[in-house]
Amino acid sequence: MYKELTKFKTNNHFNFTVDNSLEEVCNASENGSGVFLVYAVDGEEKELIMVGSTGTVQNDGSLKSKNGGLYDKIVNGHQFAKTGRKYSWPAQMKLEKIDRLEVYWYETFNAKNKFIPTYVEGLILQKFLDETGKLPKWNVAF
Repeated sequence: MYKELTKFKTNNHFNFTVDNSLEEVCNASENGSGVFLVYAVDGEEKELIMVGSTGTVQNDGSLKSKNGGLYDKIVNGHQFAKTGRKYSWPAQMKLEKIDRLEVYWYETFNAKNKFIPTYVEGLILQKFLDETGKLPKWNVAF
């Protein structure tokens, strides 16, 4: 776990397998903005394979967020193809023989915290890069 994330008290996580519906198991905030971390789980082994975020801070300090918040970004955001994760994640999990994903999400910009989601995403990716010399395998670029 990344200690930078412990300050964000509005958070949760869920598990996802190819037999699940991402729409049903995702418990992320539908109006919150922030970051999410995706881990591939194999028995006791967990590997961070992706970091994502949603929400943009405007020059007046307000937050511009898409309808559906973190939930929509996780479930319907495009990855691996021009299609939502609810379709692309199960296909990619089968290709890579990943049994289960653990998805952790954190609201980084709300009444209590004012951390730019892409800033927090960048912090986590920088730490991962420092530790491993690369980005998580499902992050194409940053």
